[in-house]
Amino acid sequence: MGFKLGSETGNYAISGEVRKKLRFNRESGENNISVPGVPVIRKKLGENIMGEANMDGSIYISENIIPGSKEEREVLTHEMRHATDMKIGKLKYMDDYVKYNGETYERKDIDGKDMIKYDGEWIQAGSTEFPWELEANNGNK
Repeated sequence: MGFKLGSETGNYAISGEVRKKLRFNRESGENNISVPGVPVIRKKLGENIMGEANMDGSIYISENIIPGSKEEREVLTHEMRHATDMKIGKLKYMDDYVKYNGETYERKDIDGKDMIKYDGEWIQAGSTEFPWELEANNGNK
């Protein structure tokens, strides 16, 4: 006999609070978002940095992003791609290198900027030129 998941998405109650299935601790207007198994933390990030996926499984979202906005969903989707790649061993961020698909790229601070050596030249981290960024951006189309 097979097991079948229920398809009902109705309401339920916990401690007197009525909730909807699949809401993931987020309702319209709330400042906090979360994804099951992934801590999502709003914080001040560096200039022009909208989000960061971390090796510990957490995701940082810039406090400048409007909660519930399209931009928030896009940033979260992008960072979830990185987080997933990290969990399956496809991507690894370390202080002195980035490893992607088995290839290691040197990483260091140059003039106060996080730089990664790619195709023989130093490029600032977060650039869309990196293959791991290209792949994560394809999830937003």
